Amino acid sequence: MEHTEKLYYAQPPVLEFTARVLACEENKKGWQVVLDRTAFYPEGGGQPADHGLLGGVRVLDVHDAGGVIRHLTDRPLEPGSEVEGKVDAARRLDLTQQHSGEHILSGLLHSMFGAENVGFHIGEDYLLMDLSVAVDAEGLAKAEEAANRIVWQDVPTEAVWYEKEQLARLTYRSKKELEGPVRLVTMPGADCCACCGTHVQRTGQVGQIKIIDHINYKSGTRLQVVCGARALARHRLVDGQCRRAGAALSAPVEGLAAAVQRQKAELEAAKFRLTGLENQLFALWAAGETDANPLVCKPGLGPDGLRRLAAALSESRTGVCCAVSEQEGGGLAYAIACTGEGADLRPLCKELNQALDGRGGGKPGFVQGSCAADITALRSFWAAHTF
Repeated sequence: MEHTEKLYYAQPPVLEFTARVLACEENKKGWQVVLDRTAFYPEGGGQPADHGLLGGVRVLDVHDAGGVIRHLTDRPLEPGSEVEGKVDAARRLDLTQQHSGEHILSGLLHSMFGAENVGFHIGEDYLLMDLSVAVDAEGLAKAEEAANRIVWQDVPTEAVWYEKEQLARLTYRSKKELEGPVRLVTMPGADCCACCGTHVQRTGQVGQIKIIDHINYKSGTRLQVVCGARALARHRLVDGQCRRAGAALSAPVEGLAAAVQRQKAELEAAKFRLTGLENQLFALWAAGETDANPLVCKPGLGPDGLRRLAAALSESRTGVCCAVSEQEGGGLAYAIACTGEGADLRPLCKELNQALDGRGGGKPGFVQGSCAADITALRSFWAAHTF
């Protein structure tokens, strides 16, 4: 089959075109349509495919199969017919903003820190970049500022095809050895890289480049980045969250971090006081128990509270003690303790879990878990055992 003429490399971008349908075959996902020419960019190099309309049917995905561009559509098109294509302009702009922003940032990270971009993918919310070396937060901030300066300068983007003999005289980034013809995309002052993706005409169209997260990954750094409209959407999201948090804490956005620190300190102090008061209450409950092997059920206790209650029960006796709390939504949480020498509660825990549809475990003198039974069933299980 003849190769498809690639209109998606044209600048200014071609978003509407006419073409002849060469083939249309049904598959499990829809129909694979081949045209004599197309402006729909096929998925590749980390950039997702264009979407849009083709002869009135939806284009869901696009792939390049050895120079033949296959369009996945939701309905068939008649081979031999002439159809009108319309690329989703908003999606194309978004993808070119992300891809061009990645080039600018990658080129500067390479020149500033010797970082190679060894992984790149444009996702729905942000683009991922994997760097070959570790770059700290300060270095990333400097690269981000330099990248945005290239955006503000609004320099023209160049995309030129070169043959093998021409490539030998040029300096450019590439993830692999290339033979030619090779398309080099240049962002003056920032990057020159072999690339088959779509890009903005001028760097100003990228709008903004923002690194929203970074982590150590393998021996390098993984970045999450947003550009253009995504950067604006991210700013609105974060700003909205900060304003709501500030309103809840009665603090301006500029003082939010300090307000959160104060709130955290107050919460930790309150938790410390509450723990002390709870321990006093648990001691009183334990003192009021006369059973040698008590099972005490109290509402509203979490795992830590149950552990401390069981400890309080076991401090004044050498028998087995069980602290229980009914859980919201049903079932019980339990903590069992024993201070007797040589005691091993793990067999008892296993038997309880098997009998009452529970799970949990621990060490010889203390076990903890949960079960699906109610308190009546647990009391019956407890009463049937001698300790």
